[in-house]
Amino acid sequence: MRHVPKPAVPPSQNAAVRVAPRLTGVERDILDFMVLYLRTHTYQPSIREIGEQFGIKSTKTVSEHLQSLADKGFLERDPSRSRGVRIVGLDLNPQTVTVPCYRDLDEAADGRRSGARRGPAPPTLSLDRQLVGGKGCFMVRCPGNRLAAVGIEDGDFLVIEPVLAEELSAGEVVAARLAGVHDYYRLRRNGGEMSLHAIGRPPVAAAPASARVKSSSLLLVGRVSAIYRRMDAAPFMGSDTTH
Repeated sequence: MRHVPKPAVPPSQNAAVRVAPRLTGVERDILDFMVLYLRTHTYQPSIREIGEQFGIKSTKTVSEHLQSLADKGFLERDPSRSRGVRIVGLDLNPQTVTVPCYRDLDEAADGRRSGARRGPAPPTLSLDRQLVGGKGCFMVRCPGNRLAAVGIEDGDFLVIEPVLAEELSAGEVVAARLAGVHDYYRLRRNGGEMSLHAIGRPPVAAAPASARVKSSSLLLVGRVSAIYRRMDAAPFMGSDTTH
């Protein structure tokens, strides 16, 4: 269900039912970004930070978008405070965490690199905090049937948990960058030596099927700590303002 503002007055038989006003694309993107930022930082982004996110140089223009969201009932504003904005109807459950969901590892790497992302925030899912693991987790769509050998199917979403190489155990599935290509590997250890072995056929010919690596030189994205699987064929249409 889409995030919609609550009616100021409950509808009755003698009153017309309020229809939630339609948001423009920019307004929807800004609202999604504000929800993701709030759930990540526990406080709202400033007007300047919103402008930087969407390449809007004028703080007045950003303020006008926020006022439009307030006029439509999605926000409440306090002009006396620099971050005086409250998102109406948003429940920040302390037992859940909202994680971004990317199409693939390349998009995840680009989106999480400092200063790389401009424009709409990625779709998100809210998961039980105990399932997610450490701070900075995110989700990636499974690359077709390439990971079937480890029980991961096309359509699954993988929870990627950032970790240090020293924290990995033999047998874990990890996402890493080798020879300039992001891919999934099974980790093996032989004493103090660590090696990565591709699962299924590598995505491109240049990607190595296996490689011995040192902890200090491993470009590790994270380990696959969980999967999220729908039991029907409905597409994922996530939004930061979805309950």
